[in-house]
Amino acid sequence: MQGNSQTWKVFAGVACILLVISIQMVLTANRNSITWDEDNHLYAGFMSWKTGDFGINPEHPPLVKLVSALPLLNMHLRVPVTQDRFFKTEGFLGGKDFLFKNDADTMLFRARMASSLFTLLLALAVFFSTRKLFGTGAAFIAIALLALDPNIIAHSALVTTDIALSLFLFLSVYAFYRYSKAPSAWKLIAVGLSAGLALGSKHTGILVFPILLLLAIVEIIRPDEDLKVARKRQIIRMVAALVVASSLAIVMLWSFYGFRYAARPAGKMLNPPLSAFVQGLPRPHATKLISSFAQHKLLPESYLYGLADVLSMDGFYRSYVLGKTYPHGVWFYFPVAFAIKSTLTFLILLGISLLAFITRWLTIKKEHLYLIIPPLFYLLVAMSSGMNIGVRHILPLYVFGAVLLGATSWSLLRRNRQWAYILAALIAFQAISSFRTYPAFLAYGNELWGGPSNTYKYLSDSNSDWGQQLKSVRKYLERRGIRDCYFVYFAGGVVDTDYYNIPCKLLPTADSLWVNAEFPAPERITGTILISAGDLSGFEFGPGPLNPYEQFRSIRPTAVIDYSVFVYDGQFEIPGVAALWHAQRAQILMGKKDFAAALDEARKAQSLAPDTVNPNALLGDILMSLQRPAEAKPFYEKAISLAKTVEPEFQAGQIPKLENSLKQAQGSSGQ
Repeated sequence: MQGNSQTWKVFAGVACILLVISIQMVLTANRNSITWDEDNHLYAGFMSWKTGDFGINPEHPPLVKLVSALPLLNMHLRVPVTQDRFFKTEGFLGGKDFLFKNDADTMLFRARMASSLFTLLLALAVFFSTRKLFGTGAAFIAIALLALDPNIIAHSALVTTDIALSLFLFLSVYAFYRYSKAPSAWKLIAVGLSAGLALGSKHTGILVFPILLLLAIVEIIRPDEDLKVARKRQIIRMVAALVVASSLAIVMLWSFYGFRYAARPAGKMLNPPLSAFVQGLPRPHATKLISSFAQHKLLPESYLYGLADVLSMDGFYRSYVLGKTYPHGVWFYFPVAFAIKSTLTFLILLGISLLAFITRWLTIKKEHLYLIIPPLFYLLVAMSSGMNIGVRHILPLYVFGAVLLGATSWSLLRRNRQWAYILAALIAFQAISSFRTYPAFLAYGNELWGGPSNTYKYLSDSNSDWGQQLKSVRKYLERRGIRDCYFVYFAGGVVDTDYYNIPCKLLPTADSLWVNAEFPAPERITGTILISAGDLSGFEFGPGPLNPYEQFRSIRPTAVIDYSVFVYDGQFEIPGVAALWHAQRAQILMGKKDFAAALDEARKAQSLAPDTVNPNALLGDILMSLQRPAEAKPFYEKAISLAKTVEPEFQAGQIPKLENSLKQAQGSSGQ
């Protein structure tokens, strides 16, 4: 009877924690507006179910998208017709129409609840694996740390891939541990299926293979005494296990694509085709490898396309860290982001655990190695990448960390019962620190860095501003009766602000220009202007004079909404923003071959921002199209001079093209 009583207490405790997680997910899913990627993912998942089209969003494998779109299949929806646009444009703009020409709130809430199942499974996986490895006390500490972690909460109910990857990467490692302890066919199948689910969740799931290889090496170097197997036999067993598990994982991956190589159905092609897309990869060996896999159809076309996209983006993104913008990735980005975004409780317990291991107060066992090696390897890979756009890219660290900290904290508590008071205080502090950020968990930053109100100063993009604030913005404007306003919105162009009853006129951003969304901009504003933290930082346009909204960084805002939308009232001169608008108009007119009108718009842009590269280069291009090379020449010369002298690190990539254009102008004009 006592055993049954204890079991019920355990399950009741787990149920309570799952309830806490569920309440947080429901509240935040309902409270926050759509984030940058969600409409893209949902549209792709829906189309994969309905038409078998895996080419709309090949950037990510289909698992999360398919699960999230399941609750939408019985809804009567207006579905946009695909237009054979560039694949990213097709996904984002098609997704925008798909969501906002239907009942977006209902669709998004249903999808987020479906996606939240991965979070609940993650919590259960953490609890029961920790209990098996280290005991019930450690398991409750681990699941409490996970349930109260603001980074986990922030991504727990979003239609994104990071939680699912964290879940299945962790399960793959745990399943491999179970296999190494007592090998069996069923346990090996569990390894393969978990690894396959990791592959199907996100392209970085491919790291499951080197992680399992590292753990296999650990098994060979440090064999389990319970097995008493000869080293040679152990090597053979580990190699065979990796081959079988990897094969199962790849079969599992194929299943998500319906065991079909072609990304799109009925002979439709990706835009651009895979053979052309891989030619732009920065590493020739990657081009050769992916092309070879495609030629022999070793992996689904959509998966290979997404892998190529990940590699092409590696050097594409700028980094914004500690208030400074870099033109490329920096190795210290993720350690700094981890230090800012992790709770003090997590960092303190991590420090205590490391100290306990270093001083040998606690002995490092094989179980600890399985919790240290995978996240450490994952972090090192992330640090070597150039994609520095959010701590979410290292979310698996918090999962492995929760289990490790649960284990070490429980060991310390069993040695000294006084430790229970410290641990309880730390967990309570984490709960308070996290809950006070509601509903803006994405903007969380710990107290050492000034809390969530200061996160935007050090980090950008999904660390603070992912476009999730529209419901709060609407409430702010309604309370103050503001109808005449302007909004520099981070997700402008891919999210319909009218749906959320935002009365403000949108202003151009780097991303709105990318999707060619036309937002007319005046030369001056009198009244209210709202600016998203991501755009205020300038990490996409570039630092200093490259950022048309740079002046607002030195102005005290009237208010700050959800830690990431800044409100300014007054009269503001914004010629650089107006120049962006006129330059965009000029490019659109060029596309229509209306060069005379394009020239007029380009001249307006250049007069408003004479000391920026793009308006001068654009004027040169239009004049060349009008067969006026002598007039184009000075504009190219000025553009080159500016690119070399005004934040040259950020404009160096434009110089070769500009110099080539200048040579053509000189040749055509006979100079």
